[in-house]
Amino acid sequence: MIGKKSLKDAIDARAPKFLIYGGSGVGKTTLIASLPGKILILSAESGLLSLSGADIDAEVVEVQTMDALRAVYQELRANDHGYDWVVLDSVSEIAEVVLSAEKAKTKDPRQAYGALQDEMVKIMRAFRDLACGVYFSAKLNANKDEATGRVSYGIGMPGSKLGEGIPYLFDEVFRMIVIDEDDGQGGKVASRYLLTNTDGKSVAKDRSGRLDALEVADLGAIVAKIKA
Repeated sequence: MIGKKSLKDAIDARAPKFLIYGGSGVGKTTLIASLPGKILILSAESGLLSLSGADIDAEVVEVQTMDALRAVYQELRANDHGYDWVVLDSVSEIAEVVLSAEKAKTKDPRQAYGALQDEMVKIMRAFRDLACGVYFSAKLNANKDEATGRVSYGIGMPGSKLGEGIPYLFDEVFRMIVIDEDDGQGGKVASRYLLTNTDGKSVAKDRSGRLDALEVADLGAIVAKIKA
């Protein structure tokens, strides 16, 4: 059979694909600095200042329209781009761009949100399947059940169906959190972690089965652990 390989070889050759979400200011953009190798950042936000001083090999494309995003994808697909990682920061902001464009086309909100879901799933699958590592950042959505008062956390996207559906596109879906820990001198220090498995409140999964439920927010270390 042409192209046949063992299951282990196929898994080992698969580039890591991460979807990581969290609240504003939690450090999703700063997390880019922990990626190993050459990085292309597709930025739909204005938060790159948090990477100033970071010693990383990265280039940036500012994405303000879907046409620009499609153009970048076609270039990456057509050429030996040499990037180890492509980062979309953030898919939540990109979805807002798509929704604005769709609302301008129709007076029916349901039609606009339906087109949004179709378009975003299509573009996210396309970037996910590039032959390199991919990191998608996203906003956090906190949803409170009025009957029970229970709060659950998921992907913050315009349109509830889109936020609920996109985690199924990824093997690794993490929630980024900050925990105040003792600094050993009687004070506190804010430490960033990735929740890699659901705690009953947060959407999270690790299909590699190799990660602890809570991992230090270091994607280079996490990739090494998955590949070990």
